[in-house]
Amino acid sequence: MKRSSIIIVTGRSGSGKSTALAAFEDSGFYCVDNMPIALLPAFLEQSPDSGDAFKGLAFGMDLREKNFVHQVEPILDKLKTGSFAVRILFLEADERTLLKRYSQTRRRHPLARNQSLQEAIAAENPLLAPLRSKADQIIDTSDLTVHDLKATIRNIAADDQERMTVQVLSFGFKYGLPAVADLVMDVRFLKNPYFVDSLRPLSGKSEKIRSFVLNNDQTCLFLHKYFELLDILIPQYEREGKSYLTIAIGCTGGRHRSVVITEQLREHIASSGRSVSLTHRDIDKVLS
Repeated sequence: MKRSSIIIVTGRSGSGKSTALAAFEDSGFYCVDNMPIALLPAFLEQSPDSGDAFKGLAFGMDLREKNFVHQVEPILDKLKTGSFAVRILFLEADERTLLKRYSQTRRRHPLARNQSLQEAIAAENPLLAPLRSKADQIIDTSDLTVHDLKATIRNIAADDQERMTVQVLSFGFKYGLPAVADLVMDVRFLKNPYFVDSLRPLSGKSEKIRSFVLNNDQTCLFLHKYFELLDILIPQYEREGKSYLTIAIGCTGGRHRSVVITEQLREHIASSGRSVSLTHRDIDKVLS
């Protein structure tokens, strides 16, 4: 077994951990869901070397196990100081999204035994906060479709695991900064297609919006300079041992300018052979 690829998939209940684990399995990982955390060290010690049979191991672990919160940190810390390189992938979503998902699936929240669903969701957050702070990567699935999440996981599980995985994210400042961003760029200085009546209903994925934003000297100069900066920064982050980098590009509503710029950014980063995923967080928000 390639023990350099051991991933703990954890996070808030209802955030998409089962979907993420399935995507790891589809990508060639050996996956185990809901294994008691206390059994993990023994499992890793006893697992046979299977060569190239699997790309790595992925374990789904969360509050379904009664003692998870109390045991997870010391056990993972011990593994990390030993011969195992364990990475923590933490999934989360906002309360509104979690409530909607549970109402659709009708599944019971693991903390909802003696309290309401809303109370259970609120109670889980502080319990997981210490683990979240130690995560190697945090994925907010609030605005991700199942297909978006699977695509993100496939990028994480890509063959070239020695290189840093880059996530590019577009967002609207009116809806708040993305909590997972490592680098944030504000492109509200670019000419805004929102103020053109015929363009307002379109998104940055349309050719008309792309032409409006890109056929502009100001945009061309910005992209040239920003690409030069990232070409310097990304290798530096890799040399520091960073496994994941999230670059967030924001405009007012996250529908036009930031979408166009992130599409360009993805193409530029991918041209270097790096693994890069793209998420448009606010592209489908209602215009106002």
